Amino acid sequence: MSNEAEVDMREVELREMASETQPMTDSGAAAACGEKNGTVKVKVPANEVKFTGLSKEELMKVAGTPGWVRTRMALLALFWLGWLGMLAGAIAIIVQAPRCKPIPEMNWWNEGPLYQIADLKAFSNDGTIKGVEEKLDVLNQLKVKGLVLGPFHQVQVDKPNTLDLQMIDPTQGTKEQLVSLMERAHKKGISVVLDLTPNYLGEKSWFGSTKVDVMDQLRAASQYWLDLGVDGIKVADLGTARSLDGWPSIHDTMDSNDTENPRKKALIGVVNGEQVGQVSEILNSSSVDLLLTDLLSTNPGGESRAQAIDLLAPNDQRKVGWTLGASRDARTLDVHMSSEAATPELMKIYQLLLFSLPGTPVVSYGDEICLQDEGSQSPMMLWDIEKEPAEGAVVNETAEAVRKEHVECRKWFKALSDLRGKERSLLHGEYQTLHASPGSLAFLRLWDQSERYVTAVNWGQPPVKLSLTSPGDELPKEAKVKLSTDPDLAVDAMVVLEDFTLASGKAVLLQFPFMS
Repeated sequence: MSNEAEVDMREVELREMASETQPMTDSGAAAACGEKNGTVKVKVPANEVKFTGLSKEELMKVAGTPGWVRTRMALLALFWLGWLGMLAGAIAIIVQAPRCKPIPEMNWWNEGPLYQIADLKAFSNDGTIKGVEEKLDVLNQLKVKGLVLGPFHQVQVDKPNTLDLQMIDPTQGTKEQLVSLMERAHKKGISVVLDLTPNYLGEKSWFGSTKVDVMDQLRAASQYWLDLGVDGIKVADLGTARSLDGWPSIHDTMDSNDTENPRKKALIGVVNGEQVGQVSEILNSSSVDLLLTDLLSTNPGGESRAQAIDLLAPNDQRKVGWTLGASRDARTLDVHMSSEAATPELMKIYQLLLFSLPGTPVVSYGDEICLQDEGSQSPMMLWDIEKEPAEGAVVNETAEAVRKEHVECRKWFKALSDLRGKERSLLHGEYQTLHASPGSLAFLRLWDQSERYVTAVNWGQPPVKLSLTSPGDELPKEAKVKLSTDPDLAVDAMVVLEDFTLASGKAVLLQFPFMS
């Protein structure tokens, strides 16, 4: 009996062990389908319910509850407070920021140098107006803003009855060549001015007569050339011209063209040998747009030059054209800067002076390469100065040194022209004399919040020790060398303005930032 009981108990244990090894499913059929031990099968509903949000009615009902109303009002208040804060901050910045001075009215003759070509035959191999057109690309590289051509109208010396201001001397070119030149020059932003001085080869520019017929011819010729596209008219001996009957009609002719063409026409006059007071009076009474003066030539000392600049600059510096040689009569042929400066070093000094004074720099062809006059003949312009000698060729050392000097002069001229065209302090800034002696001059150019510049030139023999100070707070302790002809004042070097020495025959342009 006991043996049977033990057998039964053994079978029960075996069955329990077998049941523990079966898969955890809710039916035996699952095991028959090949499911493995430990597999859990989850039943996914056939139709899944998606959340679609609140309906419009439900949303309006919730939005109207007191809690949401208070939340919206708080967020709206924060938004407007933030917006008003930013507005107040912007207004405070604008109010506290220093105000910029209004830019003065500028015309094309104020934007860069005027380039005078009195002798077409000496300017190019072609010797006519066409030769000028062929060199426009080169002149454009110099940032020239205006060409002053001639005189080249027909007239016999001292014979008013032969005057024809509307006819170009056939040996100088044709009207068609002039029109072609103007069209191409205008595309490059270069204006063209004609010199219509009547008796330009005679002793007296206006034939020594007060007759109205000469002025009538000038008025008619001015209208003729302006209608053809010329941008301005130049006449010499303005002191005489303004006293002649009919001079106001010339000014009226220029003004009448302003409404037809947005590009303003320039009436340019020249005075020579006048004292600064007389020049100022002529400038104010003649109604010219630009007055070319030789005051820098007739006042060779630094003190007298400073006085002349101080007197003319406050009147209207945009009406003064500064020259050294270029304002002389074409009949003298001595119209180049080399008539005032015998060496390239001195010419560089005067170029810096012209380009940094308050007014318009006016130069003659060849000044940009320090071309020297040749006695009674106009010097021939040189156009191949960049061409270096061929390898292995026999080189004339003197000629090669002269060529290299021409290249250096042109680089200097171009650097000055580039800088003046983009720096407001040099373009139309205020002027302040800092130092003046018989052989040297230093002055400050500044405009509002722009970079400031100090020009220092020494054309005298001994070196000059400069201690540059200003009655205001315009000058810092140091300034950086921007351009220099003095090896001891290298570009980008810092100079102590209260104590530095400028060597004889040297020039330097210093730069320093606006100080708030």
